[in-house]
Amino acid sequence: MADEARGIIVGTSGYSFDDWVGSFYPRGIRKGDMLKEYTKHFRGVEVNSTYYRIPHPAVLRRMEEKTPSDFEFVIKANQEMTHNQSKDGALYRQFKDAIQPIIDAGKFGGIIAQFPWGFKRTRENIEHLEFLKEKFQDFPLFVEFRNSEWITPDLFENLRSMGIGYCAVDEPRLKGLVPPIAEVTTDIGYVRLHGRNAKNWWGGGGDRYDYLYTKDELKEWVEKIRRMAARAKKTFVFFNNCHAGQAARNAKLMKELLNLPL
Repeated sequence: MADEARGIIVGTSGYSFDDWVGSFYPRGIRKGDMLKEYTKHFRGVEVNSTYYRIPHPAVLRRMEEKTPSDFEFVIKANQEMTHNQSKDGALYRQFKDAIQPIIDAGKFGGIIAQFPWGFKRTRENIEHLEFLKEKFQDFPLFVEFRNSEWITPDLFENLRSMGIGYCAVDEPRLKGLVPPIAEVTTDIGYVRLHGRNAKNWWGGGGDRYDYLYTKDELKEWVEKIRRMAARAKKTFVFFNNCHAGQAARNAKLMKELLNLPL
């Protein structure tokens, strides 16, 4: 295994899905046993539930206890922080309290802040990025943009100066969405693959993340990820095409393509 491959952590955006039973998890598995089964295949996961609701710290403590010592969690920022741009200090204190068990266990990979398409490149929104970094100054913070307005010649240097990690994305090649640019702006690389379901992306009546990548499509990212890993101490690669276990299938295939231990 190449040296840079040792720093690549492949996983999925979430793990607790009923429609993964049979396609990824064994039939009859209990909900509470899914994470332990997941760790047999992957060394990291994105926790997406924090986007919808900030849990009690005991919730993340129980999750952490089901994982091995070298496992890593990336926690998704709450929607009040990204979609409503809340400045409420209590919200951020509650979030930090919730993730403390993961930090204490040495399994904290950082925070992913996913912004909506309507979050465009304005002075006000740039200031909000600065605000988030100030609130999370001790933590690795990654930002995912959905609007292509952000992709300007100075974006990556600006993120570097703020100490914010850029989240490279793979998503449908639609006008206004972010192209698949592999860039690293801190010492940690980050990639999220959402699928290329162009038909349903803008509310076409189905699940926008219902997509299974082909081997050739994933090969497009192999060298990009390797180049990112060569520049970073660690690189996260997470699949968010979670419908019917497709993310897990694609994540396992990506590990194979990157020559990572299966």
